Amino acid sequence: MQQKIATYPKLDRPGVLRFLFHPRKEAPSAPIQGAVDYNITVDKGAILACWFYSAGPQAPAILFFHGNGETVDDYQENGLIYNRIGIGLLAVEYRGYGRSTGTPTASAMIADAHKVFAEVKKWRAQQNQTGPLYVMGRSLGSAPAIELATKYEADIAGLIIESGFAYTEPLLRFIGVDTKRLGITEADCFGNFEKIKNFKKPLLIIHAQYDDFIPVSDAEVLLKNCPAQRKQLQVIPGADHNSILRFGGSDYFKFIKNLIDGK
Repeated sequence: MQQKIATYPKLDRPGVLRFLFHPRKEAPSAPIQGAVDYNITVDKGAILACWFYSAGPQAPAILFFHGNGETVDDYQENGLIYNRIGIGLLAVEYRGYGRSTGTPTASAMIADAHKVFAEVKKWRAQQNQTGPLYVMGRSLGSAPAIELATKYEADIAGLIIESGFAYTEPLLRFIGVDTKRLGITEADCFGNFEKIKNFKKPLLIIHAQYDDFIPVSDAEVLLKNCPAQRKQLQVIPGADHNSILRFGGSDYFKFIKNLIDGK
């Protein structure tokens, strides 16, 4: 059955988009050893660049949506680390970011995630990739990740959220959007805290202790609202929003490996 995909017209206005998205372009890069450079056409004039790091046909894989201001090229080292611990990484970009074309909007980001998911499933079938598939989103990427997890729960093994937000409207105000003047309420937004109420598969949330961009309380709301029996929140001591990997070190990947291994 075809999924009904919500749109976000109040978030798609110029007065919001210039704060919500900060695309950084990348020049065409040479192929990475051990990775597949894969482009996904999501619309006329909109092609998303992806790196697929396979760890083998039966290995688990993570479909990953990056944070704002990032590109899939930023995750080359992560892809190779995941491969070394037996996990594949399928890193996906947004319109206008990195080597991708098109212009980002809130509605397009969510709609594109559905098209990406269908394309990834097709690619995995063609490559005889039979291992379990997990969905992961960092920061801004938590919105498409939660969207897919709650719409395609039967097709995935679990959800991983890094530095994700529960509420959109306070985040918009924090980054400079005058939500009151624009008439934006939480009902006009992504609704991560509501969507996650429908997800019952294993959930891992990783968040920085000193994240002043998206507070730990958002992670706690997501954890509380999720009805999954297997769910956990790992707070990285000393880290802020953009230093979670540096402070988390090997523990960051251990948390993810433990979730996939059922520990």
